[in-house]
Amino acid sequence: MRDDVGGVFDGGPVRRVVSLVPSLTEAIAATDAELLVGATDWCTHPADLDVIRIKGTKNPNVAAIVDLAPDLVIANAEENRAEDLDLLRASGLAVWVTAPTTVPQAIESLSRLLTALGHSEEPDWLQQARAVWETPYVGPRRRVVVPIWRRPWMALGRDTFAGDMLGRLGFDNVLANNPERYPRIDLDALPPYDVVVLPDEPYAFSPADGPEAFPGAEACCVSGRHLTWYGPSLAEAREILTAQL
Repeated sequence: MRDDVGGVFDGGPVRRVVSLVPSLTEAIAATDAELLVGATDWCTHPADLDVIRIKGTKNPNVAAIVDLAPDLVIANAEENRAEDLDLLRASGLAVWVTAPTTVPQAIESLSRLLTALGHSEEPDWLQQARAVWETPYVGPRRRVVVPIWRRPWMALGRDTFAGDMLGRLGFDNVLANNPERYPRIDLDALPPYDVVVLPDEPYAFSPADGPEAFPGAEACCVSGRHLTWYGPSLAEAREILTAQL
């Protein structure tokens, strides 16, 4: 089978998995938790996940991962560094890389990953996600800017999963045509927008940290997990984000 970037996995049955992606850790735990033997320090869902921690998404402990002898390491082209994945492959480990930039791509990516893990039938949560997102949005549209960091200020640009999700909820990212996916921004030189959307990750924006930088603008603080994660949260993201926005 091929992953999202064309990598081929033909390593046979998968019984041990290390996940370097919090949303995919949650997806595997919700489907077949016994497969997981390692995950990053940032893998916070489910809360009772009891596996070996191998540091962060950007600085995984490669030696510790190799010692766990996984049949497959799960990674993401954006979240994990190519040099770390190359080291894992050079150590003889199989690596599966995801790279969705839209909601439909994420659903199909999850389906193929779970098939590679030995699950020919989609779990209930993934079937629910398909059903939730198959109905297109119909209604008025609003323009948004979506900061993801401050000091320096950065925002969603082109071709992002979160931007696509917002588009499917009736919100158009005013920086969608930016040449960069996560550009630095000048708050005084932004295109016209109606709403500032402030997720609580990767930067922990909150009502007390973020809205004050956009005086006079409508600001909505939203769940970063539901805006940026693709996994079981997809089944409830539409309802939760619609309420928060």
